[in-house]
Amino acid sequence: MLDTDINPFITITKRNTNESIRLHQNNVKIREGQNKLMALSYKAPLFDTEDLERFFDGVIASEKLNVDIGGTGDFGVSFRGIIEGKEKNFSQNIDHKILLLEEFKCPSRDDLKHIKRTSRFVPRGSIH
Repeated sequence: MLDTDINPFITITKRNTNESIRLHQNNVKIREGQNKLMALSYKAPLFDTEDLERFFDGVIASEKLNVDIGGTGDFGVSFRGIIEGKEKNFSQNIDHKILLLEEFKCPSRDDLKHIKRTSRFVPRGSIH
């Protein structure tokens, strides 16, 4: 494989443990939803979907992950959950899972200027 070739895997890595799982791109369809939500539709043999469920077992919603599609570089997402796919017309050894991920980004200084205050806390020395 040449350095310019894209590899056939999507790699998902947990940021806190550096543990990762590789999903073959032939088994994945990526869909973009509203509000920066991304759905990875994963149709694969049962043992592969069980590995996916085992990888995310105990992962809390909003946990930070890195995703690398085809070796093009990591981007950050937050885990939102795994749901059963609706399509059930597969052979007995194929399963369908949908992995929900949300893109995250750090707020810029401009974004932070426009955040509405929710606390009435006033730092000591600021009272006039």
